This record gives sequence, structure tokens and C-alpha cells, in this order.
Amino acid sequence: MAHRAPHLYDSLRRYCLAAFAVERGAELPFAFEEHATREGPSLYEYRPLVRGFIDDQAPTLRRLPDTRNAIDDLRREPAAAIFAKGHTGGLSADADDALFRSILLPMLSAVAERCGGFDWEDDAFDHAYADIETALFGTNRSYAAIAPLIGLQAGSPVELGGDIRIRHVVAGEVSTLWPEARGLMPAEFGRDVDRLCILELTRELDSHDAEPPDAAGELADAVTALRLATAGAIAAGPVVFERLDFRPLRISPLLPIAATEPRGESIRLDSLRGRLAADLRSRLTIADGDRGLGEALDRWELSLFAEEPFRSSQLADALTSLLGNDDGRWAASLRGAVLLGEKTAERADLLQRLRAEHLDKVARDAIRRALVETLLHGNRVELVQALDETLLGVRPRPAAASIAA
Repeated sequence: MAHRAPHLYDSLRRYCLAAFAVERGAELPFAFEEHATREGPSLYEYRPLVRGFIDDQAPTLRRLPDTRNAIDDLRREPAAAIFAKGHTGGLSADADDALFRSILLPMLSAVAERCGGFDWEDDAFDHAYADIETALFGTNRSYAAIAPLIGLQAGSPVELGGDIRIRHVVAGEVSTLWPEARGLMPAEFGRDVDRLCILELTRELDSHDAEPPDAAGELADAVTALRLATAGAIAAGPVVFERLDFRPLRISPLLPIAATEPRGESIRLDSLRGRLAADLRSRLTIADGDRGLGEALDRWELSLFAEEPFRSSQLADALTSLLGNDDGRWAASLRGAVLLGEKTAERADLLQRLRAEHLDKVARDAIRRALVETLLHGNRVELVQALDETLLGVRPRPAAASIAA
């Protein structure tokens, strides 16, 4: 079989042979993975923990001369930079270690898993090397990141835009690539009805891309959009599992605010709310150029985890940042009542609730709805001006743009 880079094939083969010689005869730890069934007892899968064992042996393997030679050859391949980016900021002082951990250790694990231990088989190495060569020299790279999702049920996949979607987790898809994942998953994930879905980011990367996407940030934005669209107690993570060309790239922590489960109830996501969440996710970038909107979103999301009186305080500050426009909470409450209330009596009641020291459930949800309407409007300052003109009788009330009521 012809190889694209014979020198790389030779150096990686020598590295794997040297590592096998060091570890020959070692006893691998193993885990039993439980697979629940609809009827009858659970099924258990015997899974050797090859990767964990090899990770523990990394300091010894790193000192092998053949490891040094393999790293030197990898550094000559520009396409290897994206793997280093998964562990460092790029090809820097610790780039050698990044290449070792992102390419050499996973490759050794793949060979050992196919061999069932450390008894060498040429076919196992050739299969693992073919994957490496495809990843390094292919015209495109297939990138994916997944995070467990809790507090949400979905009957079918839901597209959230930006290459992000919600779908049901497939049994074994995480543990196959990340055997250590069991201790990183939320409790009862894969069992409870509101813990059967994942957030998934999939993207085709150009062969010249040297940096993977910011999956943790993009998925955190998706969680925020889902919370705004549904008012559900939704969270993801606590980690993001990233792979490149169907090989594990890294495990990254999700932002804490997205990984923490709020108080409240789980929800069932229908197609209508799914489209709203997708629309909101695409508009969250508006907050990057609008300090008031960004402050309001941050304080609203922090309030989901706060106890009274701090929860009401955070929400009041969120409303003031959103609609106050330097006029204070009273003006923000008045504008919010006009924005959300259909009839005069409803507006008067909402105004009273929004001005209260202790914000009740209706007021708390009204602030969420006001955030949704502001994002969908697209320009917070223009919306405030329109609400003021409505109060003066100059123009009709801005039409509600969402189903968030």
C-alpha cells in the first residue's frame, strides 16, 4: 500500500513498536459499561481502558528516542497544527507535548485497542496510520463536538442553526471514543426522559484551518437561547467532547453558567420553540455591541441560580439595563409593561409587579419575555424609543415578535 508520507509512516511505526516493547505483558484495567433496555435486565459491555492506561504511562513513553523522532517528523507537517491547537495555543514552547498528547498517544491507543493489548499486529497499525494520514492530508476535516443536555425532551432532532442541533444520544457513541467519559456525564444521563439528548456541533473544516472552533462558547450560547425560548431548567455539559475526523481531539469544560442546572422544571421542546431558540441563538451576537443588552442577559441568566433577595435584585438590574436607558427602574418597568401587555388592565398589573421589591413568577417571566422581544427586534435603543412614542400616543405599540408569552 502506497503512503503519502513514507518517512512519517516509518517514524510512527517505530514509535509504536518501541511503546509496545515497553508495555508488553502489562495488565490493562477494564470497565463494565451498562446499557439499559426497555424490557428485561440491563446489558453490560466489557471495555478495556486502554487510553487511560496509556495516559498513565505517558511520562515513560515521552522519553523514548523514537517518540522524539516521531514528534520531529510531525512538526514538519503544517496540518498537524490543528491537533496542537486542541491542547495549546498553537506551535509554541510546549507544542512537542501537544503533538505527543493529541496525535501520538491517541494513535498508540488505537493500535493497542485493535490488538486487544500489547501483542503487535501489523494490520492494527496500518489501520490506525491510515486514519492519521487521512486526517493530516485530506482536503477537508470533519469536526464534531457534543455535550450532554439535561432538562429537555425532544421527540426528533431540532436544528438550532450555526451547525448546532439537538438529537438523542446513541448508546456507546461517547464511551467508544472516550472510555473515561462515564465519570464526566451528568447523573442518570441516558436513563431519565429529560436526559436523553445531546447538543452537537458539526462542521467541515478546510484543510488549512489551524484552529478548531470554540465549541464551548458556541454551545453555551445555544443553552442560553434554549433557556430564553422555553423558560426550562436546561443545562449542558459539564464537559464538551471534541473529535476531529472521528478521532478524539480533546475534552473541554463548558462554561459554568451553561453547565449549571437552574431551578425549575424540565420542558419538552416542540418545533415552534425550537425555531425560536434557533433565531435567538443567531441574534445573541447583538449583545457584543450593546453593553446594556449584554448586561441584561448576564444578570438574567445569573438570576436563574440565585436565592431571594438576590434573585429579585439581579432581575431588577437586568430590566433596568435592558429598558432603563439611563432613566432608572421605574421607566424600565413602564416600558416593559407597554411592550408585553396586550390590554390596559394587563399593562397596569404588570407594571405593579415589575416595580415590586420581590418579583413574583409573573414578573420574572416577563423579564425573560422582554429579553426575547428585544433580541428579535434587533435594536434595543430603537425599541426603547418606539415604546416611549407609544406612551406619548405618537405610534401604536410595537407588535410582539415571538411566541415567548
